[in-house]
Amino acid sequence: MNYMKIPGSRNTGTFSRRRFISACAACGACLAAAPFAFTGNLSAAEVNGKKLKIRILYSLSGPVHTLPRAWPNIGYDFAPGMSRFTSALTAHFRDFEFLVAMASGPEDAEKIVTQDIAGQVDGYIVFQMELWNKVVQTVAKTGKPVLYADFAYGGSGGWQRYTAAFLREGTPNVGFISSFSMKDLFAAVDCFKVIRKGGNATQFAEAVRKERIKATPRLGNHTLREDPVTALSPEETIRRLKSSRIIAFRDQKTEAAEPIMNIPLQYLPFSELDAEWSKADRDEAKQLADTWRGKASEIVEVTPETLVSSAAMYLGMKSLLKKYDANAITINCLGGFTGEFIHAYPCLGFHELNNDGLVGACECDIRSTATMLAFSTMTNGRPGFISDPVIDTSTRQVIYAHCVAPTKVFGPQGATNPFTIMTHSEDRKGASIRSILPLNYLTTTLEIRKAEKEILFHQAIAVDNSKDDRACRTKLCAEVTGDMEKFLTQWDQWGWHRVTFYGDLKEPVYALAEAMGWKVVEEA
Repeated sequence: MNYMKIPGSRNTGTFSRRRFISACAACGACLAAAPFAFTGNLSAAEVNGKKLKIRILYSLSGPVHTLPRAWPNIGYDFAPGMSRFTSALTAHFRDFEFLVAMASGPEDAEKIVTQDIAGQVDGYIVFQMELWNKVVQTVAKTGKPVLYADFAYGGSGGWQRYTAAFLREGTPNVGFISSFSMKDLFAAVDCFKVIRKGGNATQFAEAVRKERIKATPRLGNHTLREDPVTALSPEETIRRLKSSRIIAFRDQKTEAAEPIMNIPLQYLPFSELDAEWSKADRDEAKQLADTWRGKASEIVEVTPETLVSSAAMYLGMKSLLKKYDANAITINCLGGFTGEFIHAYPCLGFHELNNDGLVGACECDIRSTATMLAFSTMTNGRPGFISDPVIDTSTRQVIYAHCVAPTKVFGPQGATNPFTIMTHSEDRKGASIRSILPLNYLTTTLEIRKAEKEILFHQAIAVDNSKDDRACRTKLCAEVTGDMEKFLTQWDQWGWHRVTFYGDLKEPVYALAEAMGWKVVEEA
């Protein structure tokens, strides 16, 4: 049973939050907000001979997703997935009593845990269903045993950041699971039986950790394809970066900024980008759109007019790169498009720029843009794939997911891999790309931090492309070559984005870091 791979639904019906809560067995009405206190765990005598009472909390603002800028996607119906989790746990653990509720944030969570003190709840399972809902933090403060589970392609970014923070802070009562396997979920929930045997919340969390490690497979025996990397010397890379330039579109302001990694940076207003899109030659845009149409394996729900508009955005970006003598551009695409400051997503244009040895980067993420530019420069044009990674310990995989991806991962002169043109995932509008990236290659994933003078580093082997409809369109599945437990620890400090390159870049990355006086941090 593949509990994280529930098919997405585009049902936008009126299944309300109130209806969900009333339908949950033994949820009870939320009490008025009141302070709650640490009560510790029940003793063995108190729980012996009766069912363990476990609260299942879905960290979620509503059963149907209404946000156009967040995972999984607008219109996604969470109710079948929540029902599947609850039913599976209830059927498997007949000696447990499960109380089910939904909480959108700290206030909801505080009401529920206040109620649970009177009800003598023995522990909690918190599913991170959406990205940034802060529910688990409130639950962790009860001191009760807490199992914190990721709903992949829904809450993964929050789960990774919040888990890393718990680990950094040494929160003793929280166990963690990010697995696509129902078997792994059952094994983690079974650890609540530690409480019945007289154990405490710390022992529960340690039992979950041991089960997670036991269930994480070792690195497979892979035969990697040949992929020699020709890298510039650190001195030449640094010289070229100084003559590079990043232009960034964050909002309607124009302002200069401090260089990052020796790369000059200039912020420009949305209005200038939109003006270049507006005046782009539509005949030339139509020709490019026809080229994309001819190369794509399939086009799904993207109109010809949208494709031409996306091509015009590419032409506008190229014009701005020339105007400002820049070789990298990054855009707050979600804010710009949903705010109607720009009228086409840049995803297809970014993919074209990245294939050409330039840089088109998502979300006005300056750090990731600089990372892409620095190591693309170092490798003579190999493009970086910026992503929101998802972790699956059941396969020791990281899934690099985003709606922008190159189709020439070995550089402008390299082979082109297949791709599909689709809508942008979160709002199902515009045009983006699902790149079917090549397999059985070693990849190197990086991120920089300017103030700390650090380069984050891990490596993984490309093993699959997921076509799950939830979250971003391109999803490269890769087996992490290092320590999966260590891999959980850096997300709170470094954020969610990572930049992946094909090839073994370890030696040139370390050489560049040494030449710049920076440090490499191996996150796995």
